[in-house]
Amino acid sequence: MAELIFFSGTMDCGKSTLALQMDYNHRARGRGGVRFSCNDRAGGSVISSRLGLQTDAVEVIDTTDFWDEVVRRRTTGLTVDYLICDEAQFYSPEQVEQLARVVDEIGVDVFAFGITSDFRTRLFPGSQRFVELADRVQVLQVEALCWCGRRATHNARTVDGIMVVEGEQVVVGDVAMEAGRAEAAPAQAEGSHPVVGYETLCRRHYMRRVTAHGANLMASRDQLLPFDVDACLWRGAS
Repeated sequence: MAELIFFSGTMDCGKSTLALQMDYNHRARGRGGVRFSCNDRAGGSVISSRLGLQTDAVEVIDTTDFWDEVVRRRTTGLTVDYLICDEAQFYSPEQVEQLARVVDEIGVDVFAFGITSDFRTRLFPGSQRFVELADRVQVLQVEALCWCGRRATHNARTVDGIMVVEGEQVVVGDVAMEAGRAEAAPAQAEGSHPVVGYETLCRRHYMRRVTAHGANLMASRDQLLPFDVDACLWRGAS
């Protein structure tokens, strides 16, 4: 029986790596599949992992119809046994419903990989529909880490190193490993554009609005108190 499976987790937990591994495993057993992605960090029409793995994919846009994509390939003689759908949080609810229909009526397995909630801790519309329709929702077991070493549970957006909780839901930003380090963000030249980045935080530091950059600023100052300083003492938390 074909299944619709949604693999969910924060950034840095290996979703794209697993997507590429699953695609390899199925192809190695003679199954035919199609890889899809949307707004990948490496650009359009590609699935990339932070480990350096990368392969081509079909870019999902607003007008993409997964039913038509599968039917068109099958009617031209191509084998389509499964779909790999990376960055699935960016799909529309209607596209998720198309994937469910592909599973139920054509018998194609769909393996979707995506982030559940955005930088405001609100569900992506696509992810919400996956949770509602998927045969299985699997949380990836590889734990992303906050800068403090705790398990990261939230995705944070930063602007010039300072966490923000308002703005457009989808904004492409720097997700390189260095962006999450406790290093001071470079000073922005006058008139230059602000640097948008993302990092994973534990709930405690997400609620306190303390990013790696903010922690570095606080650590560089003389700490007179023998306990953790509340983030409200750091002006960046506002």
